[in-house]
Amino acid sequence: MNIQIIEIPKIEDYRGNIAIIEGNVLPFEVKRVYYLFDVPSSAKRGGHAHKEQLEFLIPLSGSFDVILKDGDKTQKVTLNKPDKGLLINRNIWRELENFSSGSVCLVIASDVFSEEDYIRNYDDFVAYLKTNHK
Repeated sequence: MNIQIIEIPKIEDYRGNIAIIEGNVLPFEVKRVYYLFDVPSSAKRGGHAHKEQLEFLIPLSGSFDVILKDGDKTQKVTLNKPDKGLLINRNIWRELENFSSGSVCLVIASDVFSEEDYIRNYDDFVAYLKTNHK
């Protein structure tokens, strides 16, 4: 599956650690940053795929699960360390669930918001993969 866990460079200090995203940590230029917070534990977020946009998800606080599908396989990744993020490449369906209390999910994206880049129905996603090769 076209995903990758990326360890974020950090500076460890007895006063607290600092994680740094700059230079070539991410394989794309950052165009958009947003975050999810106050998500009820029973709620699900995501439920879409991107045709072109890449996203890097970081659990700034707490934990959550990311369910990933490429049309053939399904994989679950639990994110719970703020110095490790999940790179999701194009044409991967994602659903976020099982948010712990106080969790915050930071999303760093390769492009600005464009509704045309989203596939919001799973059946449409599978059909898109068949006609636009993975």
